[in-house]
Amino acid sequence: MPGGRSGVLVLDVSLSIVAQDYARVRAVLEQLIESDNPMGLVVFSDVSYELLPPRTPAKELRPLLRFFTRAGDEAPPNPWTPGFQAGTRISEAMELAREALRRDGVSPASIVLVSDLETAPTDLPILGRVLGGLRHSPVTVRVVPLSASSDGLTFFRGFLGEEAFVDPVEPNAGPPRTLEVSLRGELPLLLLVSSGLVLLLLAAHERFAGRLAITVGPGWRRA
Repeated sequence: MPGGRSGVLVLDVSLSIVAQDYARVRAVLEQLIESDNPMGLVVFSDVSYELLPPRTPAKELRPLLRFFTRAGDEAPPNPWTPGFQAGTRISEAMELAREALRRDGVSPASIVLVSDLETAPTDLPILGRVLGGLRHSPVTVRVVPLSASSDGLTFFRGFLGEEAFVDPVEPNAGPPRTLEVSLRGELPLLLLVSSGLVLLLLAAHERFAGRLAITVGPGWRRA
């Protein structure tokens, strides 16, 4: 979340979300819980539901983790499946999230969309208008793509820009560590210069000096 902003998580739970995406969804949820930023929650497929309003403590997302934890080859049951039909409408979910932020007076705020970016063809013009409006609003949009097609990625990049796309980071992993080593006068300058001259002289000798000839007397023989 940029600048620790509060916002709304917009989560795609349509049937097109495949089992291999579960780990990424779980990583997003864990990171949001770890950051402890207040978050609302909208889930969607062909229809959208506001499950949590903005400013809800992030710990309230924890019960969702069990739905994105696989047990062997078995995917956990999706509790939203009976209420959803075919045909995803991302525009409705994004508009619902923006309306929730406006209703509760949350500004500046962010919307985090976690989706495969596949929406119904008839939804594309409406989605374009919604994304264009968000791009020019105080709401910052972040997108976590789930096995998205190149067409979906291109569509969202065209409206939101490359900077809107993020990858979830495992919580507690922390930033990569770097080891900085400083040499502060540990070696005398004269020693460094002398060593360099010796290396140059050895290199010149190998390049230009002839081979050493050894004269063997007539009475010499190999042992």
